[in-house]
Amino acid sequence: MDYKQTLLMPQTDFKMKGNLPNKEPVMQQDWQEQKIYEKVQDRTKDRPVFVLHDGPPYANGDIHMGHALNKILKDFIVRSRSMMGWHAPYVPGWDTHGLPIETALTKKGKVDRKKLSIAEFRQKCEEYALEQIDSQREQFKRLGVRGDWENPYVTLTHDYEAQQIKVFGDMAKKGYIYKGKKPVYWSPSSESALAEAEIEYHDKRSPSIYVTFDVTEGKGILLGDEKFVIWTTTPWTIPANLAIALHPELEYAVVQEKEEKYVVALGLLDELKAAFEWEQAEIVKTLRGQELEGIRTKHPLYDRESLVILGDHVTLDAGTGCVHTAPGHGEDDYVVGQRYNLDVLCPVDDKGVFTDEAPMFEGLFYDTANKPITEKLDEAGHLLKLAFFTHSYPHDWRTKKPVIFRATAQWFASIKDFREELLNEIKEVNWLPDWGETRLYNMVRDRGDWCISRQRAWGVPIPVFYGENNEPIITDETIDHVSSLFREHGSNIWFEWDAGDLLPEGFSSEHSPNGTFTKETDIMDVWFDSGSSHQAVLEERDDLVRPADVYLEGSDQYRGWFNSSLSTSVAVTGKAPFKSVISHGFTLDGKGKKMSKSLGNVIVPDKVMKQLGADILRLWVASVDYQADVRVSDDILKQVAEAYRKIRNTFRFLLGNLHDFDPAVHNRSFDDLSGVNQFMTVKLHNLIKDVKTAYEAYQFSTVFNRVHNFCTIELSSFFMDISKHSLYLEHADHEERRGIQTVMYETLTSLVKLMSPILSHTSEEVWAYIPGTETEAVQLTDMPDPASFPGTETLVAEWDRFMDLRDDVLKALELAKNEKGIKRSLHASVTVYASENDKLMLDNTTDLHRLFITSNAEVRPLSEAPEEAFAGDEAKVLVEEAAGSTCVRCWHVRGDIGHHPDHPELCPECAETVETYYADKV
Repeated sequence: MDYKQTLLMPQTDFKMKGNLPNKEPVMQQDWQEQKIYEKVQDRTKDRPVFVLHDGPPYANGDIHMGHALNKILKDFIVRSRSMMGWHAPYVPGWDTHGLPIETALTKKGKVDRKKLSIAEFRQKCEEYALEQIDSQREQFKRLGVRGDWENPYVTLTHDYEAQQIKVFGDMAKKGYIYKGKKPVYWSPSSESALAEAEIEYHDKRSPSIYVTFDVTEGKGILLGDEKFVIWTTTPWTIPANLAIALHPELEYAVVQEKEEKYVVALGLLDELKAAFEWEQAEIVKTLRGQELEGIRTKHPLYDRESLVILGDHVTLDAGTGCVHTAPGHGEDDYVVGQRYNLDVLCPVDDKGVFTDEAPMFEGLFYDTANKPITEKLDEAGHLLKLAFFTHSYPHDWRTKKPVIFRATAQWFASIKDFREELLNEIKEVNWLPDWGETRLYNMVRDRGDWCISRQRAWGVPIPVFYGENNEPIITDETIDHVSSLFREHGSNIWFEWDAGDLLPEGFSSEHSPNGTFTKETDIMDVWFDSGSSHQAVLEERDDLVRPADVYLEGSDQYRGWFNSSLSTSVAVTGKAPFKSVISHGFTLDGKGKKMSKSLGNVIVPDKVMKQLGADILRLWVASVDYQADVRVSDDILKQVAEAYRKIRNTFRFLLGNLHDFDPAVHNRSFDDLSGVNQFMTVKLHNLIKDVKTAYEAYQFSTVFNRVHNFCTIELSSFFMDISKHSLYLEHADHEERRGIQTVMYETLTSLVKLMSPILSHTSEEVWAYIPGTETEAVQLTDMPDPASFPGTETLVAEWDRFMDLRDDVLKALELAKNEKGIKRSLHASVTVYASENDKLMLDNTTDLHRLFITSNAEVRPLSEAPEEAFAGDEAKVLVEEAAGSTCVRCWHVRGDIGHHPDHPELCPECAETVETYYADKV
């Protein structure tokens, strides 16, 4: 007789192999056709709103692993919140203005910039940006990111630009916007001012020179034959020198070295003696810095004076304590120069080339001029020492070329006017990780005013008019009118229409009695664009609210989007635009190195998805500590794929053993379950509690680890293993079998819901196979609520203890397979020698041998353990070969096989099951 037909083996069409690269695009197309995003929003529309506001990626090029990490993390949050009692819309966005798009068009030969008007060139930029958005949108969707992809926010749209003009106008109305000539980061390679957020640092080899300035007027303090010694690593700024700054409280020494007298800081004298190889260096006198104020010196190259002034920015960290001061080329220099009414001399043009204000060096590129300037100083007898050193130097983050400080007429947002409000708001925000608060607080505390103007074509125009006297005109009337024009026509009209046509009809101003106006030609910093999104998106859209619950971006955005958003929001509303800010690290290769095409270590999301699938990429994101820098490599992804297979196979096993289970008919109550089934139910609900808590705290690696461990330890290594006997061998309606299926059904539905935000594709695939599910998609359900089970504390403690004892039994069995030739655990008989309490617990455990998956099991006092027993951590275990014959149906070794006349090959239990329930089918 073929007893295989009497077994209730697993049955499911759910495939063991994921085949994700082929299945996921089909599934995503189905979601799009079903309008799954809209269905999710409709289902949750009456709930409290939760807004994760998307920081806009730049619309240029294919997405990289940093993009994937960012967007997937956001998707985890939005999906989990919509399944945990919130209405969580997600509006993706794009940043579309700025130099990279201008450069991409001109470098790729798409346009001849010289043949186009500004408006025509801007139109080409817009077309290019929209093409890039379409490409990136499909790549983001391929990641499985759910959102309002057909209605994103884009910084070049009319409505967005109109709101951005409003933000500018509100800040101007409060007096926070002004125009001034002061030093800003200037990129000669981009021919534009830059904000701090657009600066990155790279090593650069620079000259280091010490230069002397002869005293011309000692004011009775000095005799007039002394020389002040300054130090600089930018010789090219010497032509712009107007002063020498000293600290008022520092001690300065007049030092006699042979025939010369030098003035340097006393605290640096020993270092300078060594650097200059001074042999005598006799201190003639010492004075405080404040005593030397007003002394005059002669510029070493030109026939003009350099004034000795005082400044608290002077330190003894390096140099001579006498600071070369060029107000047109340094922020501290500018600030201190204003106190002394110094000119803001800047003899360098937009391209970084010297003008006629720098005689002898006109026409030279600033960096090229370092050598001839140093040579002229040497010829004039004012070069005390020349050396070279390598140091970290600011570079343009787009062109990767060095920047300079250069004084130009620019528009600024006066951070100092509302700095205290900014700092107070930072304290009110929840920061993850918590060091983010300190980082942004220090940045805001120390930053200067924000240069918001750029000398480019592709961006939002600064909405300022000028009267006939060249005074700027910014009024509520002009701002409202320009904003409404931009909303209707877009900002291109600023470059197509005359100033008069852009002003309200009949507009007049005291600055233009004849009614003639001109307009500003600079555009706004792109950080002002994206930083206005709280107004242009959160306020503009009916389904969103300000402040947002969460901003989540890379850690570089403390100086970027986090900073600019905070600045504009506090300036306009007095409040931060976010309740919580989460930052993630950068993606590195498997060795912790930055990814680079030249190193050949770049991991491309598209390639990963074509080889492994988006769910593997998503599971990788869930597995890492994203708040630090994260590593990714082919080997790491293979490890993640193995974890995925374990979870998928767990789903498949559970599905296979629910093939004849109808939850409406076969479900058992908790009180009707056996002890082990109750134990597993409690464990499941502990998991549900922990996972939901982790989602709430944005701890996705905790979600991954708890679920993965539950699948591998509690389920695969224990529950699924010990359940096979009842699932396969008992009759279909056996009480224990239905109890096990009850636990498995709740476990499966709970795990699929809990993992839906992470394994968004696989969860939907599993959901379609679960019996009794009526909702069309798991993402249209809520996560399970954890239940409490009063009175189960003793039960759980005993089963936890049993698991510890079982580990010792499993170790002993594994050892016996190697040493005693016992091929499988069902061929074994085990004796557990346990302490009194453990023995009592094990004696009361039903079907102990089935829990150990052996043919026999007994328990004896620990004191009776023979020497050959395996000494485990909790008990001693003796493994012997079971005596008897093997039942051909259950494979247990029994001494009572052959007693049934019709089924001599079966044990009594199997014979009864076959006889009673399956005789007519066999």
